[in-house]
Amino acid sequence: MSLATVASRAVNALAADPVAVEVHLAPGLPGWSVVGLPEAAVREAKDRVRAAILQCGYEVPARRITVNLAPADLPKEGGRFDLAIALGILIASGQLPAAPLAGVEVLGELSLGGVVRPVRGALPAAARCREAGHALLLPHENLQEAALARGVQLYAAGTLAELCTALHAGALPELGDASDAAMAERPPLPDLRDVAGQPQARRALELAAAGAHSLLMVGPPGSGKSMLAARLPGLLPPLDEAGALEVGAIHSVAGCFDAQQWGVPPFRAPHHSTSAVALAGGGAMPRPGEVSLAHRGALFLDELPEWRRDAIEILREPLESGRISIARAARSEEFPARFQLIAAMNPCPCGWLGDAQRSCACTPEQIQRYRSRISGPVLDRIDMQISVPRMPVEQLGGATAEAGEASAPVAARVQSARTRQQARQGCLNAELQGEALRELAIATDAEQLLLQSVERLQLSARAYHRMLRVARTIADLAEAETIATAHVAEAVRYRELDRPVQ
Repeated sequence: MSLATVASRAVNALAADPVAVEVHLAPGLPGWSVVGLPEAAVREAKDRVRAAILQCGYEVPARRITVNLAPADLPKEGGRFDLAIALGILIASGQLPAAPLAGVEVLGELSLGGVVRPVRGALPAAARCREAGHALLLPHENLQEAALARGVQLYAAGTLAELCTALHAGALPELGDASDAAMAERPPLPDLRDVAGQPQARRALELAAAGAHSLLMVGPPGSGKSMLAARLPGLLPPLDEAGALEVGAIHSVAGCFDAQQWGVPPFRAPHHSTSAVALAGGGAMPRPGEVSLAHRGALFLDELPEWRRDAIEILREPLESGRISIARAARSEEFPARFQLIAAMNPCPCGWLGDAQRSCACTPEQIQRYRSRISGPVLDRIDMQISVPRMPVEQLGGATAEAGEASAPVAARVQSARTRQQARQGCLNAELQGEALRELAIATDAEQLLLQSVERLQLSARAYHRMLRVARTIADLAEAETIATAHVAEAVRYRELDRPVQ
């Protein structure tokens, strides 16, 4: 046989498109050519594959070797086709039987010594194999990840030599279910009981978790803003199977999949020096950025005014639509990005505006210039803006310190509120749009208060709808069917930066 075909899969955004690795051996001067729109790492596969085959005791045919990765118009990247190319060469040259690989797709990068190394995108590839009714052969290190796509037959390879021995024996070795191992021993999440005081901030965090609202915390250094934000994941319900697969696929494609975090809403906290491309995603072969890695979870931006303006402005579209489009000259991709924005900032450049014990040294112009680093359209898209004051020293520790409520009872209330929202409207309050938003039950006096607040604070229609959504969440936590005046009044209080600088 001088022609062999091995099935594989490419990474194409969040998809795992099928690729046929065709290997043809022809007479003539020995040489290699790899065709089918490969990028540099794929073209370099010939050197890795040659060394791996020789190291395992097999021969590289002294013929003209042509490797075609079909379809030809689909870009291919990385070393994920190395193992399929090596098996194709050995089958085409008659050194391995082809029958054991019937109905099996192959992924894996090869070292020069023949070790099969892990690849990105194993989880979406396994999910697509399950849909196609195929088995998947992949590196041992990707096994737990791929096993989370339940129902797919998996085979794992440690080295090319061991794999070839199994193929000569006539069948690939069966594997047990690796998903249980992937689900074990999740690290504990930070608990809300560690936060001393801050009743308003704790309440706002509970509301943000219950309705998936965005939140901006404004306070002096050391007031506990970052500590509060880090405890949001402990208040969020675990992801369902479909949500866990979607989030896992994003992290798998990005190369940061962690099996211990399966089903846990992601929490991303990039540094304020992160570039706009890293935040939104992109590259010649577009990959998801931080806004997509935080999908179905939270994105925490600390020191918000210190972020580059172009990076902050990127948040506009995904905060509205829950998706982000990455367009490049050669191709464009769309990634999911429905995240909760949790941000923190100081009230002024020196950080002490409004503090009871330290005086602020900033002029009103400096304060306004500092706050104007966050544009009005971005601020308008943040549901809640609250002050987080510095706690008195006597409340921080010792016998007089009050123990805060733990995360568990708060998470139970959050789960109950989310259940009511899903039963009533089929989505969370932060996602309400159009007719569903207009049909919310609100008392007449509560609606009048909301309209008066919008007029007094000179807010936009978007801010009106966001306060209405927050008020609905407040009512859900109170187990009220109708939005009352007290619910609207509390929602209006969470628009701190809409008020003029004092």
